[in-house]
Amino acid sequence: MEPQGLDRRQRTFDALFESHFDSVYRYCLRRLGAVDAEDAAAEVFAVAWRRIDEMPGPDVERAWLFGVAYKVVGNHFRGRRRRARLLGRLEFVRAELSDSEPAGDFLLLHLALEALRPADRELLRLASWDRLTRGEIAAVMGIGVNAVDQRLFRARTRLKDRLERIREDALREKEAST
Repeated sequence: MEPQGLDRRQRTFDALFESHFDSVYRYCLRRLGAVDAEDAAAEVFAVAWRRIDEMPGPDVERAWLFGVAYKVVGNHFRGRRRRARLLGRLEFVRAELSDSEPAGDFLLLHLALEALRPADRELLRLASWDRLTRGEIAAVMGIGVNAVDQRLFRARTRLKDRLERIREDALREKEAST
């Protein structure tokens, strides 16, 4: 594509973004919440960029963007339902596996980890999976080394407590089914 066409497309997209991003973002925010709204709005404008040559006239471009946002939001909800069904299947498998099986232990640990707050999960993953030093974790998370020590201790304690509860629940379920 020639530079002139690219300049025109860029100007068209910039004007579209400037005019409508806030309203598209608020639309996504009302439906998805703060966690997913920004990603969804960005996805809407990624579609707009790819289809900029197909954009309707200025009088309906906002409605067109909302139509795209409607589909993007629907995709997010379907993704959430898929994840919820997967977690349900994991719960079923967890109950079926004995505590002595390595796969059972891994699944229980995964379920316990997923039950923690996102900040705790990230801290534990940085320390255990990525094997970062306390100083490196402090730099990644924007906190002091002492705060890393305290938060890591608390996160490990919460993980241990959650893992014990999951194991106890699994044993109760197993006993109830026999």
